Amino acid sequence: MYNSFKPGQPWYDTNGNLIQAHGGNIIFHEGIFYWCGENKEKTRPDNGIWHYGVRLYSSKDLYNWTDEGIVFAPSEDKSDPMHPLRIMDRPHIIYNKKNKQFVMWVKFAGTAKEPENWSVQYMGIAVSDDITKPFKMVRTFHPLGMQTGDFDVYVDPRDGKGYFIADRVHTEVIIADLTEDYLDVTGNYSSHLPEDGPPFAREAPAFCVRKNHYYIISSGTTGYMPNPSRAAAGRMIHGPYEDLREVCLDDIKETSFDCQFCSIFKHPFKDLYIAVGDRWMAKTVEINGELRADTSEAGYIWLPIYFHGDKPYIMWQEEWKLSDFEDKDMHCPWYEM
Repeated sequence: MYNSFKPGQPWYDTNGNLIQAHGGNIIFHEGIFYWCGENKEKTRPDNGIWHYGVRLYSSKDLYNWTDEGIVFAPSEDKSDPMHPLRIMDRPHIIYNKKNKQFVMWVKFAGTAKEPENWSVQYMGIAVSDDITKPFKMVRTFHPLGMQTGDFDVYVDPRDGKGYFIADRVHTEVIIADLTEDYLDVTGNYSSHLPEDGPPFAREAPAFCVRKNHYYIISSGTTGYMPNPSRAAAGRMIHGPYEDLREVCLDDIKETSFDCQFCSIFKHPFKDLYIAVGDRWMAKTVEINGELRADTSEAGYIWLPIYFHGDKPYIMWQEEWKLSDFEDKDMHCPWYEM
């Protein structure tokens, strides 16, 4: 039984297996926390397997997670983007209260003939009436006719309106309104944080809202190699956004504490925002002189986000607890040292 977070340390489920929920998100539904992500249990640096479906975990305390199984299954058909040899990244689940339906957005890349062709990137959507039951693919498409890469999805609890936040491949971050059923975009969108290309182009946008400010934390584009994370803030969801630059304090190696953040979880009962990240290079293997990530043993970095005024900061902590933030505003202690 865990009673604290220890970022970067191996994290096991209640069955004693390494948690396999990479690149995903956490949602709170009817008193239970759910964490979904890429199942990398069969992925090795030299076997060509990219994923083995989307795995789901449940928890009542955010520390101890029960394996609910694979909820979006891999396919044996190579023409199906869920085939294990094809690229499937960053499954995120949101709940549609109006339709009483769980909606999963997933990033795909490649084709059946060229599964590793990153130049072809698009989105998939799957649905289920029960988060613990199998999700069914309902469509694949290019939102707004664009090639979109890493992404986040957000539902405003005030009005139930949904948003798709994604990096338009190697150019900018877009924020697009979702349709009422969360299965498409309306066509209304805005563009932010433009860059010329890798490694400066932003990817892996993680989105949150706090006190009427909207925040995007994003990564540079360097594959599995970690790099500095930057924050941007706006007073309206469609901006404009101010680039606040580096978000990780004392990040001496400029690697975001050796991770890439994939989502931000707002605790339902606290002024607590948790940056959820993957330590992809936790284990590496040298193949033909090239250092490759063994993502089957990739780790996780969960860290609280502090705020000084309207600016977010992430500080490294070897260990921390939810009780550290009982009835406490997330004011950044760095400014009080």
